[in-house]
Amino acid sequence: MTKSLKNYKQKLLKISTIFLDIDGVLTDGSVIIASDGEQLRNMHVKDGYALQLAVKKGYRIVIISGGRSSLMPKRFEYLGITDVFLGVDNKINCFRKFMEENNITQEQTLYMGDDIPDIEVMKNVAIACCPADAAEEVKSVAHYISHLPGGKACVRDIIEQIMKVQGKWFDQDAICW
Repeated sequence: MTKSLKNYKQKLLKISTIFLDIDGVLTDGSVIIASDGEQLRNMHVKDGYALQLAVKKGYRIVIISGGRSSLMPKRFEYLGITDVFLGVDNKINCFRKFMEENNITQEQTLYMGDDIPDIEVMKNVAIACCPADAAEEVKSVAHYISHLPGGKACVRDIIEQIMKVQGKWFDQDAICW
């Protein structure tokens, strides 16, 4: 194991709060416009399984997105995610305020983003991650680049790594959904 990989795995041991973007991370970035004007997105069930399991295991999942879809909160509520911030124009301000209000330290945090608005937050977490198809500027600041593209279980990829390193991935609690 290389020193940088060992350092990355060591940092995973302390992660308790996972910040995620939506479009391009939890979705593939495609938007379908319904006849009523609602913007519809696809999300992967493997990401959903990992997210709800992480919530059950005590991880805090925080969604910070510039998107404003009225359907997104319903999906997150179903998964047990309560910290959802939509229509955010300045992600770093939202991130800092959440960190301060919840007494979270940088070493406890991971962020997965895919595009330019995510970079400032990525520079302020212990582990910055991105999907395989993220913007090159994002890849340049990421500590980990998933082998999977956005919307194709890249979130599960990183959650599974965190939970495996912490010994929480596959046990009796993980079997039922």
